[in-house]
Parts: sequence; C-alpha cells; structure tokens
Amino acid sequence: MAENGKNCDQRRVAMNKEQHNGNFTDPSSMNEKKRREREERQNIVLWRQPLITLQYFSLETLVILKEWTSKLWHRQSIVVSFLLLLAVLIATYYVEGAHQQYVQRIEKQFLLYAYWIGLGILSSVGLGTGLHTFLLYLGPHIASVTLAAYECNSVNFPEPPYPDQIICPDEEGPEGTISLWSIISKVRIEACMWGIGTAIGELPPYFMARAARLSGAEPDDEEYQEFEEMLEHAESAQDFASRAKLAVQNLVQKVGFFGILACASIPNPLFDLAGITCGHFLVPFWTFFGATLIGKAIIKMHIQKIFVIITFSKHIVEQMVAFIGAVPGIGPSLQKPFQEYLEAQRQKLHHKSEMGTPQGENWLSWMFEKLVVVMVCYFILSIINSMAQSYAKRIQQRLNSEEKTK
Repeated sequence: MAENGKNCDQRRVAMNKEQHNGNFTDPSSMNEKKRREREERQNIVLWRQPLITLQYFSLETLVILKEWTSKLWHRQSIVVSFLLLLAVLIATYYVEGAHQQYVQRIEKQFLLYAYWIGLGILSSVGLGTGLHTFLLYLGPHIASVTLAAYECNSVNFPEPPYPDQIICPDEEGPEGTISLWSIISKVRIEACMWGIGTAIGELPPYFMARAARLSGAEPDDEEYQEFEEMLEHAESAQDFASRAKLAVQNLVQKVGFFGILACASIPNPLFDLAGITCGHFLVPFWTFFGATLIGKAIIKMHIQKIFVIITFSKHIVEQMVAFIGAVPGIGPSLQKPFQEYLEAQRQKLHHKSEMGTPQGENWLSWMFEKLVVVMVCYFILSIINSMAQSYAKRIQQRLNSEEKTK
C-alpha cells in the first residue's frame, strides 16, 4: 500500500511540473501562487468582506442546487421509487387502524435515533467547523440523567415525559442502589447513536481523498492539499503539529485496521487526517468505516460517558460546590447560584416545580442557553464563510484554466 502511494505521489509531482501546452513551470512559483490564492480565500469572511462573502455564499448555494438537480434528473428511477415509498409511508401514517400503535412506537424510536445521529454528524462532518454537540447536548443529557439517578435512587423515569423531561418515579429505590453500570445502560442508546453519527461524519474526507487518488485530478480540498504537502516535506518536518500529523499518518498507513481503531477510540482532533490517509492509500471502505464505527460508537463513547457520569456523581458534585465556596472572597457568592440551581433540579425531579423557581436557576440556565446560541451562530457563520471560499476557489480555478489555454 505504501509503495503504491509513493508511486502515485511521484506521478502527481511530475504532472504538477507540466502545463497544458507542455512547458515546464517552476514548482516553487506554483506553490507560491497556491499560497497566495489560499490567503485570498481565507480573507473572504463575514467580518472582513461581508458583501462579497454573502454574494459568493448565495452563488455557491445556487451552484450546489444546480448540481444536485442535475444528479437527480439523471437518476429519475431512484427519485420515483423514493417518492412512491414516501407516499406509502405517509398513507400508513395517517390512515386510522390497529397498526397505529406500532406506527407511533416506530415514529418515536426513529425520531430519537435520527436526532442523536444527526447531532453526531454535525459534530464531526465539518461544514467549516464542527458543532460541538457533545458539549452542548449529549454531555448535559448524561449529566442530567446522572444527577437524577442519584436523587431518585432509580433510573426508571416515567416515559413520557422522559427523555424530554426527567422526573422521579412514584416508587423510588432505596439509598445506594444506583451504580455506574445502571446509568451507563440508561444513556447507552443516545450515546451510541451519537457515536454512529460521528463515524458517518468522518466519511467525506475519506471519499474525497479516494476519488482524488483514483482520478488523479487536482483535489478541491484544503486539507487534502496540506496532506500532500506534508508527504512531500515529511523528512524536514520540525514543529510539533507536523510531527503529530505524520505520526497519525504513519500509524494508519502501517498498522491498518487497528491503527484506525486506535485513532478513533480516543478524542483526536487529527482524525480527519486518518480519513484522508485511508482514502489516499485506497484502504477498503469497510476496513476504514468498521474501525471508525467501533472506535467512536463503542470505545470512545464509553470513555466519554464514564467520564461525565463520574464527574456528575453525587459526591463529586457536592465536593465541587464546596470547593467553589472555599474560594477566598468571592466563594460564597459564586456558590449560592449553584446551590440554588441544584435545589431547583431536585424540586423538579420530585414534582415540586410549582413552588417557584429560584433566581440561581434562571441565571445558570440563561448562561447555558446563550452559550448554545453563540456556538450555533458561529457554526452557521463558518458554513457561510466556507461556502463563500469554495466559490472563490471556483473563480480562481476558472481563471487559471483560462490562462493555460492562452
């Protein structure tokens, strides 16, 4: 696999030295031109060039819609089959009958799975930058279940309203009956679905690199271009980031399935590089996706889940609140909102929310809600910037093609 990759890289370097008319170009000048073009694209962001960014974003959206419309038009049989299936499902959903109890059960499970898988995809697919849905959604959900389990001495929360709202069951268990394993089992479906979504979100870099390798075409992706530059300058890499990327690339390339599994099983911001490496060296799809799925949906997910459960267990939370109160000067004033928030949660769990909501809960909830809004807005802005930069790259490629034909 490594030998084939080396031969392909040598052919690509040779192709980069030739222009369309057969003349040779200085590789250093080509690299300098690419660097300048990359810097020009990176300056196309909303806070620097808002009008151009919005214009390019709109044009890129139209281009993508046109491309997808063309693809669907050439696959009319698939579209018709999908529409027929959708019509059958809609009829089954709305027609009254004994089957409605099964429809409602399937609908509930489908929406639950789709919700967490979608959040997992958003967390890893990118689109400019990943939305940290573990910190915003799954982590708080696991923490809420953990706090409720220790307060109620049970995980048999009434459904409904669980999982939308957690309240204690009428018959609570005896003190000390909650174990780590019982909480892990309670949130296993949500966590595994989220992990499956993160594994699916890692597929675009793999398919992009694989298609570029098989076609020999110039890849339309910044990360892939950086990956090729890293391979060309592997021996001269000195900084820590470059050495870390090379270590990931060598691990995946030489160890294969278990190397991919190791990279996917730990929180690893460089895992996109593993997908690009697997695609570039034509690692079989099921080898890559199987290792990624096991690593992210099972191993890594249990590591993160156990960490959150231990962190928000009853005695740890009490120790953290006490530690906040011990801070000289401002400790008691900081401790009070957390104590009031925890007390409000206990009242909610025991159906006592009608007694009133303490001010501390409003303050902490307000802060978290604003954090979620800010991160979602930043995610949307990153998508706009990324699509605008993609359209700028289309313009640069068209201009370069026109220069070559002159």
